Amino acid sequence: MKGIYSYDLMESIRNTNEWIGASARAIASYPVFGLSPNPAFRIMESWGAVTERSFSRMVMKPDWGIRAIAAADGRDHIVEIETLMDKAFGSLVHFKVQGRDPMPRRILLVAPMSGHYATLMRSTVISLMPDAEVYVTDWKNARDIPVSEGKFDVEDYTRYLVDFMRKLGPDINVIAVCQPAPLALAATAYLAEEDPEAQPRTLTLIGGPIDPDAADTEVTDFGRRITMGQLEHSVIQRVGYRYKGVGRMVYPGLMQLASFISMNAETHAKSFFDKIMADAKTGPAERDRHNRFYDEYLSVMDMTAEFYLSTVQRIFKGLEVARNRFSIDGKKIDIGKITTVAVKTVEGEKDDISAPGQCVAALDLCTGVPDHMKGQHLEPNAGHYGIFAGGAWRNNIRPIVLKFIDEHAAPEDADREIKGNSAVTPMAPRKAAVRKAAASETAAPKAATRRGRKPAASKIEAPKTKTSETKAEPVKTAPVKEVAKEAAPAASPAPVQPAPVAAPVTAAPVTATPAPVAQTVAQKPEGAAAAPQAAPATSATKAADPLPAAKAEGNKS
Repeated sequence: MKGIYSYDLMESIRNTNEWIGASARAIASYPVFGLSPNPAFRIMESWGAVTERSFSRMVMKPDWGIRAIAAADGRDHIVEIETLMDKAFGSLVHFKVQGRDPMPRRILLVAPMSGHYATLMRSTVISLMPDAEVYVTDWKNARDIPVSEGKFDVEDYTRYLVDFMRKLGPDINVIAVCQPAPLALAATAYLAEEDPEAQPRTLTLIGGPIDPDAADTEVTDFGRRITMGQLEHSVIQRVGYRYKGVGRMVYPGLMQLASFISMNAETHAKSFFDKIMADAKTGPAERDRHNRFYDEYLSVMDMTAEFYLSTVQRIFKGLEVARNRFSIDGKKIDIGKITTVAVKTVEGEKDDISAPGQCVAALDLCTGVPDHMKGQHLEPNAGHYGIFAGGAWRNNIRPIVLKFIDEHAAPEDADREIKGNSAVTPMAPRKAAVRKAAASETAAPKAATRRGRKPAASKIEAPKTKTSETKAEPVKTAPVKEVAKEAAPAASPAPVQPAPVAAPVTAAPVTATPAPVAQTVAQKPEGAAAAPQAAPATSATKAADPLPAAKAEGNKS
């Protein structure tokens, strides 16, 4: 009962603040105050409107808001969101473009369950729809799921991914963003043993904590020093009487949001102050930059207690995926059994949630995958959000991922013309790819671990170029090895993984120094010089905010 009372208390505080904001807006906008030139009434009205909107967003699920897209035929096509599988804790949805022939590329976006809804990846979905059939895992708010539906932990999450992959068939290309990356890898390994024909064609892991020990961050440091008992006592509560999931043990979204904001309080305070003053001066704006960001950022969902705690215990503390010891129902899952799935990792140089080195560790675990079917990409100057939804994703990472998918397409698909409306992805017919080892190889970034483990090197295939194109020589950045990066033709808030730092009490800042990471150097498009190597990330955020406002603002284009 204590958990229920505290849960309802948080909701009461939120509701009261929403009411105060609405009252201030209504009082200050009373017409008689227009007779007074005092700007205090305009500021009060603006403050009330911003406050009311902000607190009301915290209990709403954002709409996808994708109405139509422009297709290759020059017409706008209506987008219909259809549910292919509806399960208790999550659904598989398809963004069906009406009036358009099915696209050869089929992509499953595995959205994170980390406090925000899958709509956090709206811009990612929009960027892929012109050139692919897009499917998304749409996770549900735990507060709306009755206790009778049972538990939902990391093993259940993995089984959901297995079911979704089976439903979509073996020609699907999986892209897992942030938190679900290690579980998507485990699901693929599960299929490799139990149902090889249902494995995806390719698996792209973006900014995920495959090996949290590979590079230290505030997230990993907090996960090491806090005990599971302390964590459960400080953040787990029972859903209150207002919702269908009354009595369910959850990690409340409002508590997560309080932690997120407290760790970047000055940045958020300045953003809201600037918004209030701007609205007082020029009038309110419905969809300006501030509202677009915070409408998504403030919309939070509860996670089941067993999912959050098992993620911290098994992924971060136990390192079960990193050490290839993950199991489902007592059966060990061997990642080395993956042999026919092409695997690629993407990391951001300035990602302080999943620092460089954590995600690329997946290539070392995939011992059964040939080197020419592995790939890696380190995006210079990119933070956590930018590698899947910001400018770095749109301009550089997205075309690289689509190219990787095309290079490993099935022979029957390789001869089909890929039609789309993209200015950055080749749309010409392609010949069947010949599986040969690349002439130039590069070692995976090495990251010294806290416990002295030495990840093995992995290799990637050099980007294929036409004979008519100008080939740029790879730039040597170190006297001991040559590194290369895939071409990035030129062409907003998750993730995001469950943050093991969410207690309402702000912990003392801890400075973590990520281990040195070898980086790749970009080859620019034809006619462009090679870009210089960016410096490695040297700092971490104050806490595990999966979507820091400052970073999100910096990564917007």
